[in-house]
Amino acid sequence: MAFSARKINPIDTKPGTAVGISIPFNSPSVFFLNYTTKDAIKNNLLNFFLTNKNERYLNNSFGANLKGYLFEQITTNNLTFLKEDIQNLINRNFTNINVESLNLNEFPDTNEIFVELKYSIINTGIVDNIQITFS
Repeated sequence: MAFSARKINPIDTKPGTAVGISIPFNSPSVFFLNYTTKDAIKNNLLNFFLTNKNERYLNNSFGANLKGYLFEQITTNNLTFLKEDIQNLINRNFTNINVESLNLNEFPDTNEIFVELKYSIINTGIVDNIQITFS
């Protein structure tokens, strides 16, 4: 007899039970904990953007690899490729979110890349965004 597995989403169904850790790690003891799906996914995405490829043990493809682009000449072609690469990596690593918009803005004079990601969490109605500047 076949049955389908029940999906429980969001993951914060038990009050008082942490679902992740917060970034940055600046707690007076060990870590600040996340108790909501929204905060856990946002911190996982921040971790993704701050991680380079081959930096995570046993998961070499994880990471946006943005630091690798900071010392290259910033051009429209590079940003187009980077945007497509980030979009594909997010779709592969975060199957529980939909990317609503992904914008990359360059500041060649100061060698900075500004990333703005607007996303929604599937089956929850939660919409959030992330803004990061890499320099």
